[in-house]
Amino acid sequence: MKYLVTGAAGFIGSHLVRQLLSEGKEVVAVDCFRDYYPPELKRANIADLLKNPSFKLFEEDLSVKNMSWLDRAFDPHEEILIYHLAAQAGVRKSWGEEFSQYTVDNIMSTQNLLEWSVRRGNVRNFIYASSSSVYGRATDLPMVEDMTLPVPDSPYGVTKLAAENLVRLYTRNYGLPSVSLRFFTVYGPGQRPDMAFSIFLEAIRKGSPLRIFGDGSQTRDFTYVGDVVQGLRLSEKCTDGKVMNLGGGNTLSLLKAIGILEEAAGMKAKLSFLPVQPGDVRDTFASTELLEKTTGWKPSTPLIEGLRRQFLETENRQS
Repeated sequence: MKYLVTGAAGFIGSHLVRQLLSEGKEVVAVDCFRDYYPPELKRANIADLLKNPSFKLFEEDLSVKNMSWLDRAFDPHEEILIYHLAAQAGVRKSWGEEFSQYTVDNIMSTQNLLEWSVRRGNVRNFIYASSSSVYGRATDLPMVEDMTLPVPDSPYGVTKLAAENLVRLYTRNYGLPSVSLRFFTVYGPGQRPDMAFSIFLEAIRKGSPLRIFGDGSQTRDFTYVGDVVQGLRLSEKCTDGKVMNLGGGNTLSLLKAIGILEEAAGMKAKLSFLPVQPGDVRDTFASTELLEKTTGWKPSTPLIEGLRRQFLETENRQS
């Protein structure tokens, strides 16, 4: 069996690929290196993996209908397990003219890959990386998967929920094994530069103000990337189309999280408070009971430890 990982050079994807290769798995990796953030950062994520004979990288766009290149990556009767992590990320940039890219990368690409999976056959599981953004302004916390139909509060969230529903449809109508995992505020070494802790660490290093949108009392369920990778691996046996939350159990206000970040970095932060941005929800908090019962997964990395690792990795990269 081979593993297909889309978005393989990204933050979470590169951690997952590294874990799979460490287990002796063969990985077919796909990434189109969009310029949402510098492609050289993504290339650096996987630079050392390119010499591994069990790793094959395709620089391709999944939104293009012709996917014959993907057929050539696998033997005709070879079993495949798919991790579909590729997506156009970011809540704030999904408004306005840029929304068309979100529809292409998050919806069209997902359907193309689903169609290919059904045609190809021999897919052991289709594991889709969704987002807590599908819940929008949920008032009942923690967020539970079987709550009333989620109502996203951003165009990005709309596209992630649409892709979730596509995965579910292909399971229901074509019998494609699948599971969707809703990630909650993933952080750790290699975090995308547009994400909060990366921005905050850079500001602390430079002595620049940390921009807080709102009063800082908003809460997030912070999830360490290593715990996400473990959840992805354990979810391989879930093939009935379930949707499950993957959150870290580190639910804190932004101001308290910044305090822990200061402790991890050994530096004080300067704060600058700005108006709340469209699409930024007040609170997120995952109920992970379903994932824990189904797979035995539990988050294991305290926020202080995860942030120390991210800080050290950032310092090593900058030195």
